[in-house]
Amino acid sequence: MAKQKKSTFERLQNGQLSRQQRKELQLKFDADSPELTMVHRDAAGIDIGSGSHFASVPRDRDEMPVREFGSWTADLRKMAQWLKSCGIKTVAMQSTGVYWIPVYDVLEEEGLEVYLVNARGTKNLPGRKSDVQECQWLRKLHSYGLLRKSFRPPEQIRMVRTIWRLRDRVVKDAGRAVQHIQKALTQMNVQLSNAISDVSGVTGMNIVRAILRGQRDPKELAKLRDPRIQASEEEIAHCLAGHWQADLLFELQQVVDAYDFHRQQLLTIDKQLEEYMATLPSREPVEKAQPDPNQLTG
Repeated sequence: MAKQKKSTFERLQNGQLSRQQRKELQLKFDADSPELTMVHRDAAGIDIGSGSHFASVPRDRDEMPVREFGSWTADLRKMAQWLKSCGIKTVAMQSTGVYWIPVYDVLEEEGLEVYLVNARGTKNLPGRKSDVQECQWLRKLHSYGLLRKSFRPPEQIRMVRTIWRLRDRVVKDAGRAVQHIQKALTQMNVQLSNAISDVSGVTGMNIVRAILRGQRDPKELAKLRDPRIQASEEEIAHCLAGHWQADLLFELQQVVDAYDFHRQQLLTIDKQLEEYMATLPSREPVEKAQPDPNQLTG
């Protein structure tokens, strides 16, 4: 039977450190620094992880001042209730990946002030690095006001930002699909890019879709030319005498389907973005103050 893996907290509690080492380490965490001013007496520290989080409160607040909580929402609410039962009002934690976001949201909903700290500001902390000691160091540094709170925009701004980032990824995916279309055409020696500058434009996509429908006659394909294109039908037809291959035509169909999907995504995303943008408060233009004629000189 496989031996169950112990958590970091259990390993530290069960003798990984000697009694003297644990005593010295705990004294270091609990000792007051007379040269520093206590700023946040009701402070806690949380070390963020992917599977669990370690929370630390002052030693006089609970028999177990360091506890481990799972990353599930129910466990996050238990952690928030435990912190409040210990009289905690403010919490410091690092911005680790995206794992901190649910913790931040739950703690904020429960009325706790959350200090989101950039990990670069605490990476040079002295002592052993472990989940337990990290959360204790965060609590102690926070209690003396030594941690800088990172800015987190309001929820409305975060919603717009999320959609903007999604849109950026979809635009890049659509761009890669266009490059893939060009590659498949080139492999079949369809030199369409020599006649038109943008394969994804009206003329280019009309020709590509006609090829996928089975049209192979260069002259018929060239008739799909948009009148605004500088190249003549003859020039375009000369570039469309391809070497048609079934596997590359299949690949081209798949890429065009992906491109169409991304274009449809952009339409939906833009609509959602407009709705979110409409909820943002608008800034009234500031009227320029007119100079007082009585104060003019010269």
